[in-house]
Amino acid sequence: MRLNQISDNEGARRPRKRLGRGIGSGLGKTAGRGGKGQTARSGGAKAGFEGGQMPIYRRLPKRGFNNPFPVEYNEINLGRIQQAFDAKKIDAGQPVTIDSLVKAGVVSKPRAGLRLLGSGELKAKLAFEVHYASKGAIAAVEKAGGSVKVLRPAKAEAEAPAREAKAPKAEAKPAKGEAKAEEKPAKAKKEDKPAKAK
Repeated sequence: MRLNQISDNEGARRPRKRLGRGIGSGLGKTAGRGGKGQTARSGGAKAGFEGGQMPIYRRLPKRGFNNPFPVEYNEINLGRIQQAFDAKKIDAGQPVTIDSLVKAGVVSKPRAGLRLLGSGELKAKLAFEVHYASKGAIAAVEKAGGSVKVLRPAKAEAEAPAREAKAPKAEAKPAKGEAKAEEKPAKAKKEDKPAKAK
């Protein structure tokens, strides 16, 4: 094989269309663009326009909502925790937190926190500090002799003082039967007017 013998595969290169070179070429006059107007111009029509017919993106129903600012948690099952414990990545003497799992390489990054789910079997006695735990996970951890401490999310902790400051303080209402401290003075009775003489 020589460099001057190397060529492209058959069909890899196609000849350029020569537009507007006479009606005998089949691509003369309008050059394959049809008649005059919007579709003959560069840029074509609006994307999704169907000639006045209701377009497909409006005919189809819409469902759901995509939150542009989602709060993403690390979700981990009890079975994965047991695997990490068997591999000696988790120390039973220390609480299992998001930081300890990141340090052990069980999860890649902390994100917004840790969600503990109940799939799998846990045999080790461990103490968990998580931001969320399912009922099944809590029951399985306590059955194995461990404990689960549910932390408040960082966002909730930041909003709590502001919410408490905004909340109006409720005034103590007097109990039923007790006289009110300040009572309005009783109105003086009007004196009977003398009867008119007939």
